[in-house]
Amino acid sequence: MISADDFIIPAHKLGYDFYTGVPCSFLTPFINRAISSQQIDYVGAASEGEAIAIAAGAWLAGRKTVVMCQNSGLGNCVNPITSLNYPFRIPTLLITTWRGQPGVKDEPQHELMGQISQSLMELMRIRCMAFPRTPEKIVELLDAAELIIEENKLPFGLIMKKGSVKAEKLDQLIPNVKEVGLYKDLQAGFIKTNRYKTLEKVIEITSDETAIIATTGKCGRELFTIADRPQHMYQVGSMGGASGMGLGVALNTDKSVVILDGDGAALMKMGSLATIGANSPKNLIHVILDNGVHDSTGGQATVSPHVNFSQVALACGYRFAATTDSLMGFTDAFSEARKNKGPALIHAKISPGSIEGLGRPTLKPEDVARRFKAFITKT
Repeated sequence: MISADDFIIPAHKLGYDFYTGVPCSFLTPFINRAISSQQIDYVGAASEGEAIAIAAGAWLAGRKTVVMCQNSGLGNCVNPITSLNYPFRIPTLLITTWRGQPGVKDEPQHELMGQISQSLMELMRIRCMAFPRTPEKIVELLDAAELIIEENKLPFGLIMKKGSVKAEKLDQLIPNVKEVGLYKDLQAGFIKTNRYKTLEKVIEITSDETAIIATTGKCGRELFTIADRPQHMYQVGSMGGASGMGLGVALNTDKSVVILDGDGAALMKMGSLATIGANSPKNLIHVILDNGVHDSTGGQATVSPHVNFSQVALACGYRFAATTDSLMGFTDAFSEARKNKGPALIHAKISPGSIEGLGRPTLKPEDVARRFKAFITKT
C-alpha cells in the first residue's frame, strides 16, 4: 500500500500537474489528496467521458494530465478515447479501478467489466499496467509509461486494485452558491440566419488571439471552409466533447476561448454546463448553434425546442446568457458576453442546412491538435 503522495510527487516531477475524473471508492484516498494537494490542480467531472475531454483541453494548453475513474466508467470513455485521443494523438495517464476483479467479491454490476477491463483498454490501443502498490515501483513504472506515451502519443492505463492507497482525509471547501447571472433575450421573433453566416460573424468579431473549438460535424467543416487558422480546433468525433475540451483549455490559458457547440452535442453532454459553471472560467464564451436537427446525419429532429439552454446555463452558474435568432442579436450578445465576466453562453437559434459541396478539413487531426497547442502555449 502506498500514500497518494508517493505517486503524485514523482508524477509531478515528470510534469503531471492536472488531474480530473469521477470518484470511485477505491480511488477515494487518491482523489482526496489530489483535491487538497498544492502541487496539482483537480477538476471534478460530471462523467468519465467529460473528464477525458477536459484533460484533452488541458493538454492542448500545455499541461500533462491524469484522468481517474471507476472501471465501469470505461464505457463512458470509449467514444472520446477512440474518436478524440486516438485520431488527435492526445495522451493522458488513465487510472481506473478494478471493481469486479475475478476472485474478489464485489457488486453484481461490476462482474462483466471486471473481467474485461484490461482487454477493453488494449482494444482501445491503451497500453496498461497494474497500479503500483509499493513506493519503490512507482518511478520505474512512470518512466516506462513516459517512454510508451512518447512513442505512441496515446493514453496509458493504470489499473488500481482495492486497498492500493492509504486513507486520506477530504479537505475540500464547499463552494458558495453563486447569484443568478445576467440574461438577455435578443430575439427578433423569427430566425433570420444560419450556421455558416454565424460562423463568419464569429471570425469577424473575435481577435486573432482567440482560441475557437468547433464541435464535430458540419460546424467544424464550415469553420474550416470559411477560414483555416492555427487558433481553430476542429473536432471530428467525440460528439458532446467540445464543451469539456473548451473548459480544459480555458482553465489553463489567459487567451479568450470560444466553444462552438451544436444543440445535439450540447444535449449529449448537458452535465458539462454544470462543470463549466462551477469552475467559472472568466475567459470562456460558449455558443450553442441550435438548428433543432442533427444536420450532419440527415436532419433528424433533436429535442432542443423543449430546452431553454440560456436558463439552464444560468442555473448551472454561468455569469451571462443570451438567446438570439439573428446576426444582429448574436453580435450584440457576443459584445455583452465580453463585457461580463465569464463563463457566458449564447443560445443562437439558426436555420438548418449548409452550403452545397461542403468539404472537410484537409489537415490530419494530429496536425490540427499540435498546431492549436502551439498557438495556445506560445508566449
